[in-house]
Amino acid sequence: MTADTLTLYEPAPMLPALAFTVYGQAKPGGSKRAFLNPKTQQIVVIEDSKNKPWRAEVVAAAAYAMDNCGIADPLLGPLAVELRFYRPRPKGHYGSGRNSGVIKASAPAYPTTRPDVLKLARLVEDAMAHVVYADDAQIVDEHLLKLWGSPERCEVHVRCLEPCNP
Repeated sequence: MTADTLTLYEPAPMLPALAFTVYGQAKPGGSKRAFLNPKTQQIVVIEDSKNKPWRAEVVAAAAYAMDNCGIADPLLGPLAVELRFYRPRPKGHYGSGRNSGVIKASAPAYPTTRPDVLKLARLVEDAMAHVVYADDAQIVDEHLLKLWGSPERCEVHVRCLEPCNP
């Protein structure tokens, strides 16, 4: 073999990754209403405002994580996102007396109550737009989990799938 036919292994460059946790009770993405402004002939979209405090928590945690990672601008390119939402187990899932710390065999393994995980993810995705990434349309691989755990929180993992602006 000559040097021309040898292919040297070069490790793939480290692609930017970001992980952070937002503590508190996750709220679902609110409903949106759209209407045509008769004066400007522009379509106006109004978002439900009752979940603004949770959205602000997500934005603050995302901005803090971006700053700590040294990433100044929103990521560009295709992204993989994993969101894990943790809810506390109800007291009824535990035994009583000396078994008060033991989960009953009949207790469900996963929280199947409302809100659904897609609505929880919608608010987090929208909040991270223009902070972590330019547009949530960049998410091409997404994993969503709703689990039991304490404290209540949302764990966020974002990873570039191709080299993108670090």
